[in-house]
Amino acid sequence: MNSEQKTLLTPISIEELPILTSPTPPTTEQLQRDAGYHKAQLLLQSMLDSGLISLSEYNKITLLNRKTFSPYLVEIMPNITG
Repeated sequence: MNSEQKTLLTPISIEELPILTSPTPPTTEQLQRDAGYHKAQLLLQSMLDSGLISLSEYNKITLLNRKTFSPYLVEIMPNITG
């Protein structure tokens, strides 16, 4: 790489990054919803592993569970197509 192709980077520290909102801990209600979602998904996974439901049914029920329980970090969960 010649000198014309080099790009200079300016180092920054974490302290210099803007904080858009301060993090807030989940509420008791949110933790209960997350626990309910997790239990429902464990049961659903067991049904899939036992052959009681298909992968398509598993995905559809997972979407319903996400709507029903509204887990705390649902926005970052992988997308599922029913």
